[in-house]
Amino acid sequence: LAHARANKPLADGCTLAVGERRLRLAGRRRDLFLLALGDGDFETLLREHGEVPLPPYIRRPPEALDEERYQTVYARQPGSVAAPTAGLHFDQAMLSRLRAKGVAIAALTLHVGAGTFQPLRDDNVERHRMHRERLRVDEKLCAEIAACRRRRGRVVAVGTTVVRGLESAAANGADGSTRDDTDDGGKCDVHPYDGETETFIRPGFRFRATDAMITNFHLPRTTLFVLVCAFAGRERMLAAYRHAIERRYRFFSYGDATWLEKNNGEQR
Repeated sequence: LAHARANKPLADGCTLAVGERRLRLAGRRRDLFLLALGDGDFETLLREHGEVPLPPYIRRPPEALDEERYQTVYARQPGSVAAPTAGLHFDQAMLSRLRAKGVAIAALTLHVGAGTFQPLRDDNVERHRMHRERLRVDEKLCAEIAACRRRRGRVVAVGTTVVRGLESAAANGADGSTRDDTDDGGKCDVHPYDGETETFIRPGFRFRATDAMITNFHLPRTTLFVLVCAFAGRERMLAAYRHAIERRYRFFSYGDATWLEKNNGEQR
């Protein structure tokens, strides 16, 4: 699945040339094109001809340094089309200091999808169709979260993508079925999850797994800003953004970060 554009509409069955390779357009899925490679594999093709997929607001060609700079220090598996930018605030020295203070650090796998750059196209957020992203929450992470709950700690997600991954896993039972709301004080177990999610977190969403989050300042009219409003409260976020604009905070991927706590209904 890929974005593709040309000087005339692309029709099913047409052939695209990438170096000496040929790709056949085999259909569409929403805004993406399904491309079929006749021989070889896509990972090799990407290594030979690909570039770091910088966000569209970085208006320059990718450079070799971007492979290191536009990447978290804890990335392990290829698959994302963008860096989970809240993680760019952490280096190994920072992670070591956190561990020394007794902060437990655990990981999930989430491949940021191409839809992350798509703005809201309808004034009614209820009509927005969320992009799919693939994630994996393993048993080790579930055990870490359960241990955190037992010691009355807080689950802090680094980035909106992590929030979406944890909440997708918490919303599904161990057998993959959707959980019913329970009288659990707003928390529940997180079960192992391996698959795609198209969960759209918007005001009214019931957060089960996340107590606090670290995230960058996001652009308006994006699903990411809708998510933080759902989490921390719309008025609190608008006030925070007014402050950020007045003080000339930096936005975008390399911008400033926020610490947000879940709004349980109180005004603060």
